[in-house]
Amino acid sequence: MPELPEVETAVRELRKKLIGKKISRAWTDFTRPPKHPTSWDGFKKKIKGREIKDVRRRAKNILIDLSGGKVLLIHQKMTGHLLTGKWSLRDGEWVAEKPGPLREDPRNQFLHLIFFFNDGSQAALSDLRKFSKVELWDRGTLENSQGFKELGPEPLDKGFTFKKFNEALDKKKNLEIKKVLMDQGVIAGIGNIYASEILWKARVYPFEKVGNLKKKELKAVFSAVKEILKKGIDLKGASYSEFRRTGGTKGQFQEQGRVYDREGEPCPQCGGIVVRKKQGGRSTYFCPRCQKPKNKK
Repeated sequence: MPELPEVETAVRELRKKLIGKKISRAWTDFTRPPKHPTSWDGFKKKIKGREIKDVRRRAKNILIDLSGGKVLLIHQKMTGHLLTGKWSLRDGEWVAEKPGPLREDPRNQFLHLIFFFNDGSQAALSDLRKFSKVELWDRGTLENSQGFKELGPEPLDKGFTFKKFNEALDKKKNLEIKKVLMDQGVIAGIGNIYASEILWKARVYPFEKVGNLKKKELKAVFSAVKEILKKGIDLKGASYSEFRRTGGTKGQFQEQGRVYDREGEPCPQCGGIVVRKKQGGRSTYFCPRCQKPKNKK
């Protein structure tokens, strides 16, 4: 699932490409209706003619501010990513008009939603498994909704200090640190990839209970959160699997990740062998030599 760096990468690129454009129409073959509004026909009618005012992020959500106080919310879920370009319908399938990754990378060919703009350009949602969430909200209603109120702080905001981080974790002392980092009500935007990399950087065992960690270890985790997420953004996200940038190309974080998806490889920090274990139904990667549990020396 795209995490904070992937979503932020998409937001920054979309902001450059979409602001000021007006939506002339939309096409979709999604059969499951959206929750806001409750039909695709209603969705299409309500976005038609609206101008894109801004593109921003909250947690893993892409928020596209439209004229008239509306917000288009897109959560890309497991396999979704937004693309910009031009496509034509050929033999019942949408095909990119220009050669390149939009046409040639199979991950970019599962188009299920296309926005058409007044200048002839388009934006599309490619989603292999069709799990993406697409909704249209009144801005005030969205920001006061229960789902948004329950989101934790943004880890890269200047106001997210170690004190606030420590206070958030203090309520989760009996839980494993990796699970807490991935809890969107504690910190917004961190998922499986970056949680593994953060804990490797901090030399903290991912299964360790929060309450067992000393202050210096918590500070190391806090520092690693900032460092790893910023690195993820600088490298334009991680394309271990489905994620692609808005032009259809891959991010580069996977080329510099240290433990995630590197089972059996030597740890670049100590030379130990990276292992993979299941944690909460997900794969956790770590180095058992430099990320030791508290009950082992």
